[in-house]
Amino acid sequence: MPKTPRISFEFFPPQTLDAAFRLWETVQALAPLRPDFVSVTYGAGGTTRKLTHEAVSAIRRNYGLNVAAHLTCVDATRTETLEIAESYAAAGVTEIVALRGDAPQGVTRFQPHPDGFASSVDLVAALAKSGRFKIRVGAYPEQHPDASGSTADVTWLKAKIDAGATSAITQFFFDADAYFRFRDACAAAGITAPIIPGILPITNWAGAKKFAARCGTRVPPKLDEAFGTAARDGREDLLALTQCTTLCDRLIRGGVEDLHFYTLNRPDLTREVVRALGVSPDVQLEKVA
Repeated sequence: MPKTPRISFEFFPPQTLDAAFRLWETVQALAPLRPDFVSVTYGAGGTTRKLTHEAVSAIRRNYGLNVAAHLTCVDATRTETLEIAESYAAAGVTEIVALRGDAPQGVTRFQPHPDGFASSVDLVAALAKSGRFKIRVGAYPEQHPDASGSTADVTWLKAKIDAGATSAITQFFFDADAYFRFRDACAAAGITAPIIPGILPITNWAGAKKFAARCGTRVPPKLDEAFGTAARDGREDLLALTQCTTLCDRLIRGGVEDLHFYTLNRPDLTREVVRALGVSPDVQLEKVA
């Protein structure tokens, strides 16, 4: 029988009052599942930098969760970026998800700040030199839109691990074989650090396809057809639960021990999937939530 996986969740910081309520409802709903860690994103172009810091501090203080704060290279000098890292350390944060980051709105490709970090590899190296953080990085089982070729994502990940990262979290994918192929290629390249699959529970299929198009995730035609049929029959929620649970089960049976869920601050489907995988909530925390 497959082992129960370790789990982690990604949240994003709120920009409105309604969004703030949704974030805290999400954290309250998922905290009883005792995640290994939770992460908090930046907005595109680093636009939610202050909000991210506030959310990270509040989640750690109010819920006692291990929070990994996102940090990117976008639109900031090296000094400014490292000052943000120091402010995380001062708040008791010991983990960072170090990323290149997306280009600001209206810009088609990432351009480093003239006085900033040129890439996530440089950012990882600087954070590792400080010795203050456990560093996680991103990984792409399917080719990153900016990648120069089919092996570039493995090469980049190895460079980040060699620079001091201790684990990677993948972009989401719909095909378990894409993850397994990537994992095998990484192992062949000498990468021994854990590569945690990123899972997107599908709460909105149209939105999921837009995300996929932006990040290079392949949409299997059969899955697209299935969601089209389910929408006509009013069975989208059931299909979403089945699809996500089946994907996770396949990964676990293939040797995966950790799963990272992109919650989009919508906890219900993620909670159902995780519990279907055998993760039991802490009853006392559930009562508090």
